[in-house]
Amino acid sequence: MKYLLGYDIGSSSVKASLVEASTGRCHASDFYPKCEAPIKALQPGWAEQDPNDWWEYLKNATHAVLSSSQINQSEIEAIGISWQMHGLVCVGKDLKPLRDAIIWCDSRAVPYGQKAFESLGEDYCLGHLLNSPGNFTAAKLAWVKEHEPHKYEKIYRIMLPGDYIAMKLSGECTTTIEGLSEGMMWDFAENKIADELLDYYGFPLSIIPPLVPNFGLQQRVSQQAASELGLEAGTPITYRAGDQPNNALSLNVLNPGEIAATAGTSGVVYGVSDKLNYDPQSRVNTFAHVNHTPTRPRLGVLLCINGTGILNSWMKHNMMPDTITYAQMNELAVQAPIGCEGLSILPFGNGAERILRNQDRGCTIHGLSFNTHGKAHLLRAVQEGIAYSFCYGVDIMRQMGMKVNTIRAGQANMFLSPLFTSTLASVCHADIELMNTDGALGAARGAGIGAGIYKDAEEAFSTLNIIQTIHPDKANDDLHQQAYQRWLSLLNQMEK
Repeated sequence: MKYLLGYDIGSSSVKASLVEASTGRCHASDFYPKCEAPIKALQPGWAEQDPNDWWEYLKNATHAVLSSSQINQSEIEAIGISWQMHGLVCVGKDLKPLRDAIIWCDSRAVPYGQKAFESLGEDYCLGHLLNSPGNFTAAKLAWVKEHEPHKYEKIYRIMLPGDYIAMKLSGECTTTIEGLSEGMMWDFAENKIADELLDYYGFPLSIIPPLVPNFGLQQRVSQQAASELGLEAGTPITYRAGDQPNNALSLNVLNPGEIAATAGTSGVVYGVSDKLNYDPQSRVNTFAHVNHTPTRPRLGVLLCINGTGILNSWMKHNMMPDTITYAQMNELAVQAPIGCEGLSILPFGNGAERILRNQDRGCTIHGLSFNTHGKAHLLRAVQEGIAYSFCYGVDIMRQMGMKVNTIRAGQANMFLSPLFTSTLASVCHADIELMNTDGALGAARGAGIGAGIYKDAEEAFSTLNIIQTIHPDKANDDLHQQAYQRWLSLLNQMEK
């Protein structure tokens, strides 16, 4: 029997999944830590994690999967890796981290990206990078260079979280075009590393690891890693991608016009385009998709909302009884009417938001009446506000010429809520297809494509099934649109 091992390096946990190559069936899966992984916030707007912790979590998850599956380690044919995007890991010549990783929801680098955008100019940034440098990896490195020069001077390589895990598995530093594009270090117009951006910041080209393809032999598991993990030395690593491109792959979203979504701590809508296109205000961002090539462009247009599931979690832990479950919260929320009788929540309380042009506006509640509203209204307003923020981003994608008729998502996190999925489908006027997959399973299937076990993505995802399709609530379309328009009006007032 052939098996594929997929890893998903998230900010909450690291998940490992073992997939039977022939059937696509998940043979075993586990994650660590069992409680949410800590994020260090040494100052407001900061978010850091120790890369060594990711490795420890990965070891625990691997041991658990191998123990429960009882397979022979030699039966694992290939490994795939997915990771939390836009992070910065700096290592010295000994390949050990020089500092904690600055992760995706850290806001400190916003001024560095904005200054680069103004200095390099709109034509270069949007025409070559397809984005403003914003709060991405390159800008985070600029912060390190200015504030921690003693650490910056020791940098041998910079990596994204998935690059770091691949390095721990193999002992070699490498990266991908997709990875560099999410860090604002890939020039799409010239099809090369963005030398002009690196020169502007004063970064030497030598700190960028060698490039490997998203699919194909990237590295092999070293003897040291094999002994730590219980794997076989020499096992090939054949796929690597950031979590949102990988989520799209997991849902078989690879071609122009196809849309994927997630709603965990943060929320994402990710659409595939074949045009080097961009939002002039960089409210949504364009990156290389997993199957992008210069001759056959495949770009992922990404809407990210930092404050999605984390808002629902905050409500659970701070406003609800200790014994309540998310399912019970959903049941309570549907007791309130559509639009929550004038109550609206803007869910932007988890750092600088890209769709707000990198402003950190915080989460705000509007229209609260002490005589009208109760817990059910608050809970419904949370889910409606998150759905409306998604729809706002979808509207931007449509303005860019993308068609959004169907959205695919894994049946997890906020997509477990019938209220959320119905609201999103209704305000976006799009069907939602829910599938039984996740990032680690997608990474495993990606490894199968990269190893040549599957001839193509069609074969790799031939066993992927739609669990449920949610259609827009046409009977209540006016109520949904009125509530959404009220929410949009509040958002526009906030941005003035």
